[in-house]
Amino acid sequence: MMQKAVVALALIESASAFNAPATTIRASRAGAVTMFEEGDIGVLPPLGVYDPLGLIETRDMRRYEIMEIKHGRAAMLGFLHVIHIEAGVRFPGYLSGSAELKFSDMPAGLFASLDAVPKLGWIQILAVALACETGYAGRGYSVVKQEDDKAPGDIGGESWVRYDDEAERVYKLNVERQNGRAAMMGITGCLIHELLGVDALYPTGGFAGAAPPEIIDRATAFSGFPSFISV
Repeated sequence: MMQKAVVALALIESASAFNAPATTIRASRAGAVTMFEEGDIGVLPPLGVYDPLGLIETRDMRRYEIMEIKHGRAAMLGFLHVIHIEAGVRFPGYLSGSAELKFSDMPAGLFASLDAVPKLGWIQILAVALACETGYAGRGYSVVKQEDDKAPGDIGGESWVRYDDEAERVYKLNVERQNGRAAMMGITGCLIHELLGVDALYPTGGFAGAAPPEIIDRATAFSGFPSFISV
């Protein structure tokens, strides 16, 4: 019940990030405000400059833009996780050695997998998330803290790729923004499906229906991968 409440709060937070699209304002250090226009990153057809709640003139939209990018990235990872788990993909070895819990023992359900992770595992996940958020021990090849003088979402270290070609940079950032928005809707739909009692990815089976059989054997998913071949 506690985890369902946490998920519900996460959905509310994600919704607030999604409802504040990239039709933003940017405040400079001097406090000047610039409205976003058609063609800016995240301002895309068919909605264009979309602000039905009238937030642009009343809120710190840079914060909302950072939230949208952050939630989008997390949602993309989450939705890909759902697809892989439903397909049967499991890493080799143990998720928790002390609990003798193998990756292949993890259930496919979203809430079932939440319950299966030991408490110490969640502490590790939270510690990693906190390190990413604060930039603790950040290196050139890792994630660093979001700085005020950097563009929203620019949390890559010095070794990360920055595109010199402006058209390529804008294209890739727009692709990320759109994929993130779609993933937020997708992972929210998966959670709602399970809350309603149907499968996350295959709700058409009804309340008594089950997901199709896994297409990958979870016990041998990585058996042929070079990294795991014993010589």
